[in-house]
Amino acid sequence: MVKIKLKRLGALHKPCFRIVVQDSRKSPVSSYIDLLGTYRPLEEDPNNKVTIDEEKTISWLKKGAQPTDKTLALLKHAKLWQKFIESKRDKED
Repeated sequence: MVKIKLKRLGALHKPCFRIVVQDSRKSPVSSYIDLLGTYRPLEEDPNNKVTIDEEKTISWLKKGAQPTDKTLALLKHAKLWQKFIESKRDKED
């Protein structure tokens, strides 16, 4: 199964995360399939905290990639989850 998850980077006490697509059966330190964006929790500007490539993310969600709980919260915060749900509704109509 393919998951959309966070991959931790950064120094001690200064975390930075990449939002990546990775096979859930592989080790978390192994390579990822695709890079979707970044998450910087210590960033003061709320507009720069989460940067996500919308087209790639929605494409992977349509292919069946499952977001983890934290990643799902970030997708909802960036309003990408709602766009994905709406695109599914448009496809059904």
